[in-house]
Amino acid sequence: MTDSLLVLGIESSCDETGVALYDTQKGLIAHTLYTQIELHAQYGGVVPELASRDHIQKLTPLVLQLMKEANVSAQQIQGIAYTAGPGLMGALLAGASVARSLAYAWQIPAIGVHHMEGHLLAPMLEDKRPQFPFICLLISGGHSMIIRVDGIGRYKVLGDTLDDAAGEAFDKTAKLLDLGYPGGPNVSNLALQGDAERYKFPRPMVDRPGLDMSFSGLKTYTLNTWQAAVQNNEASDQTKADICRAFELAVADTLSIKCKRALEQEGLNRLVVSGGVSANREIRAKLDALMAKRHGEAFYPRLEFCTDNGAMIAYAGAQRLLAGQQTDLNFATTPRWSLEDLPAI
Repeated sequence: MTDSLLVLGIESSCDETGVALYDTQKGLIAHTLYTQIELHAQYGGVVPELASRDHIQKLTPLVLQLMKEANVSAQQIQGIAYTAGPGLMGALLAGASVARSLAYAWQIPAIGVHHMEGHLLAPMLEDKRPQFPFICLLISGGHSMIIRVDGIGRYKVLGDTLDDAAGEAFDKTAKLLDLGYPGGPNVSNLALQGDAERYKFPRPMVDRPGLDMSFSGLKTYTLNTWQAAVQNNEASDQTKADICRAFELAVADTLSIKCKRALEQEGLNRLVVSGGVSANREIRAKLDALMAKRHGEAFYPRLEFCTDNGAMIAYAGAQRLLAGQQTDLNFATTPRWSLEDLPAI
């Protein structure tokens, strides 16, 4: 391998189809994303079979469109990176099949990328990049993890969710309050209109040592609060907003407390925050305040790279392809996959 590679990245782990072109010397060349929000909204959540079918329909046209817009030919692409897991099996297979077929046809190497490694490394796409080592808070729809990162592939999971991830709790809270899909952004937007003083929600698991997290109890507390409001004839849009505000503050405080512990435990003062929930305004504000108080630094991907996207997969895959790693033609997707199992570069 040379020190310069043009890599096509493909992301299809859930309900967004992302493709991107990343050059290891020039940086991100182009990217595009198709979201399935409208497709799944009528069901109140992601329907795996529909997601898989939609990926199959959209992937090839998106790749061709991106190459045309970037004025890049097949002969110029030197590697392909695709999400191999974790995620929905059918959705993963859709992206992997297209990626492996293109790699075979173009006679170039391909590599399966860990979806969460893509999120973890997404801030590397920015001009301001974190230096290793750092603490990473990975918060998405299915994961809430605190990780010590000493290099690419050198990950130690310090804390994980014991039940619902933060993003999952946001979505379930939206469902309890009948706020529609996608739930997380709807909760956050309504919280802007809420009174922070009306309700005080618990901060789960902050009164015990360790860095593991749990948000299912917070979801139950939300349900009980709303049901009590209904029984007391206090059910209103303002009450929903106040509940959303209390819920969001509880999540943000909990994550901030856990990150502070992790930074102190590991003796580090750089924090990377990534994954879909990292776009949340309140969480960013709490973590920015934490790092300012510590005279440290917080790093985030730009908002468009917080959610699933092809750019993060292209970047992560490019680093591994540069190191000489690639995936055999007899590929397999991995719906469940630990970050700690990845080889180091």
